[in-house]
Amino acid sequence: MSAETIFSNARIVLDDQIIEGSVQIRDGLIADVSEGSARAGEDFGGDYLIPGLIELHTDHLESHYSPRPGVRWHKTSAIQAHDAQVVTSGITTVFDCLRMGSDEDGGFDKGEMRDMADAIQAAEREDRLRAQHFIHLRCEVASDNVLDHFADFENDPHVRLASLMDHSPGQRQFQTMDQYTLYYKTKRGLTDEAFARFVESRLALSARYSALHRDTLAGICAARGITVASHDDATLAHVEEAKGHGVKLAEFPTSLEAAEASHKAGMSVLMGAPNVVRGKSHSGNIAARDLAERGVLDVLSSDYVPLSLLHAAFVLADEFDAISLPRALAMVTSTPARTVGLDDRGRIASGLRADLVRVRRSDGVPVVRSVWREGQRVA
Repeated sequence: MSAETIFSNARIVLDDQIIEGSVQIRDGLIADVSEGSARAGEDFGGDYLIPGLIELHTDHLESHYSPRPGVRWHKTSAIQAHDAQVVTSGITTVFDCLRMGSDEDGGFDKGEMRDMADAIQAAEREDRLRAQHFIHLRCEVASDNVLDHFADFENDPHVRLASLMDHSPGQRQFQTMDQYTLYYKTKRGLTDEAFARFVESRLALSARYSALHRDTLAGICAARGITVASHDDATLAHVEEAKGHGVKLAEFPTSLEAAEASHKAGMSVLMGAPNVVRGKSHSGNIAARDLAERGVLDVLSSDYVPLSLLHAAFVLADEFDAISLPRALAMVTSTPARTVGLDDRGRIASGLRADLVRVRRSDGVPVVRSVWREGQRVA
């Protein structure tokens, strides 16, 4: 006997419109969407019904695993805390970022991220998790050990996304030494001499490894069908390089020029939802709202605040006449799903997964009332 659920009297957010109606769920899939309220089922009382959010880039798990410098929390406990927070923020599919290669922040030991991935997969098998978890490998290409770390994930089907990044001075996010000095010298209290040695070392590593590792990792990802993301592109040359590597996702471009070129090339341009909510970048680069205004913002990421993903979509719909709520929500549902090849979710349509969120919002920060994954209530 099939399991069936009906939601009625809901404001249903579809691809290009909002209708008042009902949704029927059967065996974990959306069976029917219709205007008008059904007599049976759960009465939404006019609340929104939206697709489950899809998070492609979040460092949030890392903040639970390493909540203080030098502290490592119990992996399963950290994963469950992370999962609980993302689901209650309306996120039903999450790509957990794991660091590959040591960078300026030190990174993790060889095998540590493999152990974390094993813990995520064990938690799934033990039915501890409510969202579906995939893996996003953040590859610091200027690191001498990035390929060694990446090798720990050979043939792991959970890896669906890999980003190529270089946080060296004068590169990408840190195009000026003013930004780099603030981030790494002033905040860490380095002396002039120590900082000079630090910069010299990072520049030498970037010159030696960055191009080689980009090419190598892009080739591995192409062979395995892993979506490739570029990170912090700043110039047209960076975008051309990304095109050559088959990049589909342009994460956090740092200039309008790079964002427009990436969008024109068919890449999905991703920016941080906290950037939208705050109205500016925490690192002093271009504001996400500027890209939204020019029509070149495609995907949002909660980055380090899970609830910002849903909040930012409503902010964009409120503040930009050209961005409807369906269009804003597509940035956190259907577009990220399409970018990474998840064609079974991200929209409310017959035959797709019943990953759904009930949202109440009259003004200000939206409230997640209920969350369903494949038709089963998880929050």
